[in-house]
Amino acid sequence: MLFFDPLYLLIAAPALVLSVGAQLWVKSTFARYGRVPNRSGITGAEAARRILRVAGLGNVRIEAAQGFLSDHYDPRGKVLRLSPDVYGQSTLAAVGVAAHEAGHALQDARGYQAMRLRSALVPVASVGSNLAMPLLIFGFLLQAAALVKLGVVLFAGVVAFQLVTLPVEFNASSRALGALGGVGVLSADELPGARKVLSAAALTYVAAAIAAVGQLVYFLLRSGMLGGGRDE
Repeated sequence: MLFFDPLYLLIAAPALVLSVGAQLWVKSTFARYGRVPNRSGITGAEAARRILRVAGLGNVRIEAAQGFLSDHYDPRGKVLRLSPDVYGQSTLAAVGVAAHEAGHALQDARGYQAMRLRSALVPVASVGSNLAMPLLIFGFLLQAAALVKLGVVLFAGVVAFQLVTLPVEFNASSRALGALGGVGVLSADELPGARKVLSAAALTYVAAAIAAVGQLVYFLLRSGMLGGGRDE
C-alpha cells in the first residue's frame, strides 16, 4: 500500500533523487580532491592529531577504520576513527574529512549542546528506525489506528535525530576549516578545496533530513485519513 500510494511516491521520489544526487556529489568531490596533495604533506591522521593536540585533547585516540568514508568520532570511547582514504593520505580531501571528525571531538570536549542532544536522541532514533516502519505498514494494512499512531511517534523520533544532526555536522565543518588554517595544515588558497569536500558531505545529511521530514508528513496525512475513514 505505502510504496504504491501516489502521494507517497510524490513525496518520496524527489527526496530519493536528492539523496542519490548527494551521494554521487560527495563521491565525485572526494575523488577529485583526493587526488590533490596538500603542500604540507600532512596525512589525515596527522592533521587530526595536530588539531587535537593544539586543543589540549591528547586523550582522544586516532585509529584506522575500514570502509569508504566510514570516518566517525565515538564520544563514548573518545576515539576518532578514520577510513583508509583519509587516515594515511596527504590530500586536501583527507585532511578535510579528518579535521571534520576532530571537530566532533572538539564539540564533545566543549560541551556543544546540539551534540549532547543528538547523543541523547540516539536510543530514541535506534528504536524508531527498527520499529516505526513495521508498525506503520501493519497498522495501515490492518486499519489499526493505534499501531499507526505509535509508528508515527517513533518515526518522529528518527526525524528529530536527523534534524538535530544538521547543526552538529555544519558546526563540525566550521570548526574543521578554522582549525586547518589555524594549526598550519592548509594554506589559505588550499582551504576552498577542503570546504568543497565538506559541503558535499553536508548535503547528504540535508538530503536525509528532507527525506525523513517528507515521510513523516506523509504518515501524518495518511493517519488522519485513516482515522477519518479513508476509502481503500
